[in-house]
Amino acid sequence: MVEHQKILEWSNNHWEESIIPSLSELIQVKALSPSFDPDWKLRGELHETIDIFERWAMEQDVSGIQTHKFELDGLTPLLIIKVEGSGPGEVLFYSHLDKQPSRPELWSDGLSPLNAVRRDPWLYGRGSVDDGYGGYLCLSAIKALQDHNQNHPSVTFLIETCEESGSYDLPYYLDHCSKYLGSPDLVVVMDSGGPDYDRIWTTDALRGLIHGTLSVRVSHEGVHSGMAGGAIPSSFRIARHLLDRIEDSATGRILLPSLHTEIEEKIFNSAEDIAAVVGEELWNGLPVVEGLKPQNGKISDMLLDINWRPALSVIGSGGMPPVESAGNVLRTHTDLALSIRIPPGVDSVSALQELTDTLESNPPYGAEVNFESHPPADGFRAPSLPENVAKALTEASESLTGMPPHPTWVGGTIPFMAMMQKKYPDAAFLCTGAAGPGNNAHGPDEKLHIPSAKRLTAVIAAVVRSVGN
Repeated sequence: MVEHQKILEWSNNHWEESIIPSLSELIQVKALSPSFDPDWKLRGELHETIDIFERWAMEQDVSGIQTHKFELDGLTPLLIIKVEGSGPGEVLFYSHLDKQPSRPELWSDGLSPLNAVRRDPWLYGRGSVDDGYGGYLCLSAIKALQDHNQNHPSVTFLIETCEESGSYDLPYYLDHCSKYLGSPDLVVVMDSGGPDYDRIWTTDALRGLIHGTLSVRVSHEGVHSGMAGGAIPSSFRIARHLLDRIEDSATGRILLPSLHTEIEEKIFNSAEDIAAVVGEELWNGLPVVEGLKPQNGKISDMLLDINWRPALSVIGSGGMPPVESAGNVLRTHTDLALSIRIPPGVDSVSALQELTDTLESNPPYGAEVNFESHPPADGFRAPSLPENVAKALTEASESLTGMPPHPTWVGGTIPFMAMMQKKYPDAAFLCTGAAGPGNNAHGPDEKLHIPSAKRLTAVIAAVVRSVGN
């Protein structure tokens, strides 16, 4: 039986002495995901993050550890770490080291994306919580068990550098590295969290993602708007018209049937349960302008909207000069970067096909219309944990927080989850993490809640110890 408080005390010291210094070094590396940096290979920063973590891992004096680096032709680098078990069972841990872009000018005074800053209870910096800390936490859980003479199953760490781009390199590695991955009984992912920092949260559902660029072109060169405005149809107006095909602009409802899934009665009940815990803080914790109202005012409906219903976001644009330098010119084209979150159960490939056909067919005024997509990602729905794992999770959570673990949903996407569920349909999945209110992953002032990460290390040690027993 793992002594939870003793492991937590060990974790507190280990984070201070070992993890935070190395994680701070990792934060200093820009390491943009390949979709955001076409010169990633030349820059070598993704490789640098792998090297930093591998070096730290080998310094931990973990018994039975081996590391394996991979870089298939043209693909982003991948690190696999294996630790021989002293007991039955297999566990696979997943994390990623690539990052989203940053705008340093948006960060608060004294903070920057590439400078790790400790302001308790936070560690600030890009990649601190998404998902740099994950590998550190999970390997430390194994070290904690070994340091306390506790048996543990064999474990494998799969650490990629393409997640923020949709993990489009990962399927090739899952095939190529099958012999290293084994047959996991439990897959553990840290790239998540919950609505507060008081509990241990488990993520039971994740949305999938379709994203790409809608391009509308009407001319070969810009024309004085006084000479052509009203004759040449505006590319922006055409783009608006096309978006109306897929979204009701008055309500935000997505109009394409293939992007929806049936919401079962028990999901509605779960929404009410989660709403009772998070309350108004779900909306109050968002950095909205004064007076803004949510699409749905009821908290349970809001939870369904951001987890079980599709949603469109226009996340970027092209063909538009900055406001300060915009001339009176009818522009040649409008490009809009679209991100559509899709609920679990939606076939992302079929949904992408319907979306593409809807946008490109019968273009208004005969304009040149094209939708160029990235590889789509399915959503994820977790099966129930095995009884022994669920019991260990509950006992650790109650010991360290005074409350049982609480399930939640996360509207974001972890492509790995759906990929692994297809590859290992009999495995159990535990998706959790130290993310929570205000961590601002992908945004300015990204930060890791250090006490939650320390506590979760002890919880994961207890969970891993239960596998195979």
